Amino acid sequence: MRLKLDKNGTHEVNSTLVYVNVVIIVVFSLIFSRLWYLQIIKGEHFKNLSENNRIRIQEIPAPRGILYDRQGAPLVDSFPSFDVSLFRQDVPDMGALMPALSRALSMEPEKIQAKINATKGSSPFQPLKLKTDVTRQELAIVETRRLDLPGITVDVVIRRNYPYRSLASHLIGSLGEISQEELQKEEFINHKIGYLIGKYGIEQAFELDLMGENGGRQIEVNALGRKMRVLENLEPNPGNNLFLTLDLELQKAAEGAIAGKSGAIVAMNPQNGDILALASKPDFDPNLFARGISPENWKSLIENPASPLQNRALQGQYPPGSVFKIITAIAGLEEKVITPETSFPCSGVLPFGSREYQCWKKEGHGRVSLRQAIVESCDVYFYQVGLRLGVDRMAKYALSLGLGRSTGFPLGNEKTGLVPTSSWKMRRFGIPWQAGETLSTAIGQGFNLITPLQMAGFVSAVANGGNFFQPRVVQSIRAPHGETLKEFSPLILRTLQVSPENLEIIREALWGAVNSPSGTGHRAKIEGFNVAGKTGTAQVIQRREGRSEPSTSELQDHAWFACFAPAHQPEIAVVVLIEHGGHGGAAAAPVARKVLENYFKRTRAITPSPLKMAVRSSDENIERR
Repeated sequence: MRLKLDKNGTHEVNSTLVYVNVVIIVVFSLIFSRLWYLQIIKGEHFKNLSENNRIRIQEIPAPRGILYDRQGAPLVDSFPSFDVSLFRQDVPDMGALMPALSRALSMEPEKIQAKINATKGSSPFQPLKLKTDVTRQELAIVETRRLDLPGITVDVVIRRNYPYRSLASHLIGSLGEISQEELQKEEFINHKIGYLIGKYGIEQAFELDLMGENGGRQIEVNALGRKMRVLENLEPNPGNNLFLTLDLELQKAAEGAIAGKSGAIVAMNPQNGDILALASKPDFDPNLFARGISPENWKSLIENPASPLQNRALQGQYPPGSVFKIITAIAGLEEKVITPETSFPCSGVLPFGSREYQCWKKEGHGRVSLRQAIVESCDVYFYQVGLRLGVDRMAKYALSLGLGRSTGFPLGNEKTGLVPTSSWKMRRFGIPWQAGETLSTAIGQGFNLITPLQMAGFVSAVANGGNFFQPRVVQSIRAPHGETLKEFSPLILRTLQVSPENLEIIREALWGAVNSPSGTGHRAKIEGFNVAGKTGTAQVIQRREGRSEPSTSELQDHAWFACFAPAHQPEIAVVVLIEHGGHGGAAAAPVARKVLENYFKRTRAITPSPLKMAVRSSDENIERR
């Protein structure tokens, strides 16, 4: 029997076969397309996911470079600590893990869950850091309960250590977690969120030298995430070491001398610009940042009205007070408006215009010459010199001595202060300069502003004969094995255009200010050593509109003392600023003396004797300026 198909039947079978073939082709095309996508396009991705189930890369952080003082004593080093991390893909039941993990790490479950929630959307194969710098007790609990804590790993981390805590904290600086903006920079291309980098001071300025290069370890793990064996190991390269100009013992002495006060001390070698000590009070403990500062500690620092994070040595701007008379005297001699023999009478007041300008000594100094005016800090004498000079000629010499401009301090962030001129006032206030303002400027009041670092620079230039050095804080950078990679030589920024004879006149008068019986700086005198210096008492603005009434302490003057020693062969210059400390001779000069005594005790075989000053009724007045 033969099957006969009519023309319509044949057509229907052919159509069905075509449709079947098309469906088969489409299905296989989709299958092959999917295979091609998974193997070719996403092949590397799934290979990595597969490998992460078995192999992990464990980072080995590089130790940061060590900071040493000028004698080779370590100021900052590093120590090993332990961090606990979580691999989420290794946890079969997060709910069951949470109570045991909370007890082991002494963390509330809510805080752990918050950390986990914050990583949603990120790869589950990346470790989540739960707690840093765990205690030894917490470490022991984690290690002994490994089977109850799947997905938990402990990493050894090298952390920064500041053994002297707040000592030189404003100079050394601190660390902080890297920001998203910093991660975009080329120098931090190998960094990740959570890394700590220098955020302040030397730690920040020399970050690229200190940070080193991290190593890594490729390890094989089992299904529970436990390490089975190390497949490959790459050792880290430690950061380079810095040798500073800082003298550790002198720094301790400076901070001890100003403890409990607000202010700053700068000790500098006037022959090369080396910073021997730099103290700013109040201060802070950089260890708080090295371990990851808590919100509570950060809030207490930034909301503290005493501003412990401010480096007063280079960011505090204050009227220089009578120390500015050094500049007025130099300008008067150089511009030939006075000679060393020029004298003026001082009755305790100078009538000018519609008011009277007082001298600090109410009964007056009598007729005084230039030397006596510096020794006893006579205001009336310098009022007269200022009137002969005018504000713009005083500004010329103030600028040449480094006021009103950056000192070139290598760590940056310094304020420039202010040297007023007639044109500046017109630009700033739109009104002409008044002659009475010249009198205030001549004695370091009025619009004058200066930082302690600037004052150290200009006093050092006077001491060494006119060379203004850039402050130097790092002597050299050395590799971990000791090779010197870079040295920082002393740098003269400019030389003062002042005659040696006039500088010698000023230096001799500054010696008298400390060593003469009537000198305002006699409390800085050290028997057997010729200390030269100048006191300063800077008035403060008592009240401004819209501000609350200041406290009694805030109404007190700022106390200055700037000195160098030995007077004719200077090795050290010291500047002391005590906020609201009162009179420079009474408050700041004894502080400077303590710093000088520490320096000379260690560089000379001396035993300083206590000052033996005749008790006179005028002593309190002498200390005024």
